[in-house]
Amino acid sequence: MALKNEVKIILQKIIIVSLILVFNTILIYSKDYPNKLIVNVDIEKGKISRYIYGHFAEHLGRCIYDGLWVGESSNVPNIGGVRKDIIEALKKIKAPVIRWPGGCFADTYHWMDGIGPRELRPPMINIFWGEVIEDNHFGTHEFLNFCEEVGCDAYISGNVGSGTVKELADWVEYVNFDGNSPMANLRRKNGREKPWNVKFWGIGNENWGCGGNMTAEYYVDLLKRFATYVRDYGVGITRIACGPNSSNYHWMETIMRDGRARKSIQAVSLHYYTVFESWSNKGSATDFTEYHWFGILERTLRMDDIIKRHSAIMDRYDPDRRIGLMVDEWGTWYNVEPGTNPSFLYQQNTIRDAIVAGINLDIFNNHCERVKMANIAQLVNVLQALFLTKGDKMILTPTYHVFDMYKVHQDATLLLNELSCEEYTYDGKSIPSLNSSASKDDNGLIHITLCNLDPKNKKELLIELRGVKSVKEVSGKVLTAKEMNSHNTFDNPDNVKPTVFRDFKVKNNTVVVDVPSKSVIVLEIKR
Repeated sequence: MALKNEVKIILQKIIIVSLILVFNTILIYSKDYPNKLIVNVDIEKGKISRYIYGHFAEHLGRCIYDGLWVGESSNVPNIGGVRKDIIEALKKIKAPVIRWPGGCFADTYHWMDGIGPRELRPPMINIFWGEVIEDNHFGTHEFLNFCEEVGCDAYISGNVGSGTVKELADWVEYVNFDGNSPMANLRRKNGREKPWNVKFWGIGNENWGCGGNMTAEYYVDLLKRFATYVRDYGVGITRIACGPNSSNYHWMETIMRDGRARKSIQAVSLHYYTVFESWSNKGSATDFTEYHWFGILERTLRMDDIIKRHSAIMDRYDPDRRIGLMVDEWGTWYNVEPGTNPSFLYQQNTIRDAIVAGINLDIFNNHCERVKMANIAQLVNVLQALFLTKGDKMILTPTYHVFDMYKVHQDATLLLNELSCEEYTYDGKSIPSLNSSASKDDNGLIHITLCNLDPKNKKELLIELRGVKSVKEVSGKVLTAKEMNSHNTFDNPDNVKPTVFRDFKVKNNTVVVDVPSKSVIVLEIKR
């Protein structure tokens, strides 16, 4: 009798669970979802280059000195003079490439001053960033050895603004030539036998501005001349033209319509910073309202249209898309932190910046047919930095955590993803409340990244995986925070960090996700 009752209870539980599952299925398929993401698993849109997840380190403020570089005799643990904690953190996110030495600094930098015994290197004035005196202790060897420790590629910006053709040609020879030549032998004399084989070389930086205030037409002539002498030496060099600032479509048109210029390069750069209202009113990194929150995200989303319009120009002259678009400076730019040197561009980094990073990376992913590299500005202690340092302390910013979450997209295959969502409205203006991209890696795992731009309201999102019969397993991580200006400090370094995400339901080939307000999410889906 007791056995019969036990069996009866078990059967009742099975029926209840079955009814719940049926009810949930009815809800999923009968409900009208205002937020829906269709991921076409069987429609591949190209490879997401790992170089989209690149970085940028300029001789600016405390990025290099007192940031990356502490010197070999420092009490701060280091490898060859570079902070060990930063090297290890960059390895964790699989940093693919680092751009150096600038920025505006690049077109004032004379590389020969930064090689040989450090005590013999002549100092220089950093004319753009505070007119501080630099001792040139961090030069070509230090930078390239640092990249080797990280396991990433190097991207060197050449000096076109104040340099010579010979100077850049000699630098390439010094770094890349393996034979018997004056520059290769000088490299050997300075302690490096084998070349570093640097693939990425920028032909100037912002030559429309701090790199010489040139017209597009004048720069194109210089580009062809300089590029001629950036020899390949069997490395497979990518020559990167100084491209436009933001929406300067004339600059892009001038480069692309010149046939000889097109033949001489493999990529064109693009710079776009997210700035609140104007350069004279950039706002605070941490002391802001929803008005400022909305304004920053609205301006971030403009990156998509800027890339589309530049890509359209490039497509007219380069329909096979041989020439890559390199967004080698991007990120938020606010007023400096109170009490810091205004020329050093030191700013804090909140959950708002994490969402800016997620939006931009999603945009780059979705334009991977043309965007082949991107470099956030900058690596340490400057603008939208991944790291902030103070003596022997180092903290990871919310932006760093986004790069850690998004690394799953590196070298994966972009999947066609179509998002329809509610608007996030503030003060009569509206922008999409959600942002996304999706990819499939070599193991068949599907990764979906999501951003909720709304700082107050969660969003229920239906994800439909077309081309998939059923979802086997879903896991995820989320980065969010209590306040719009939540950030990490040296006293509280883990205030904003990723946590395990489980707020979703799965049925057949659909996943219903409750996306928290002001959040970034990555989902991993096994079929």
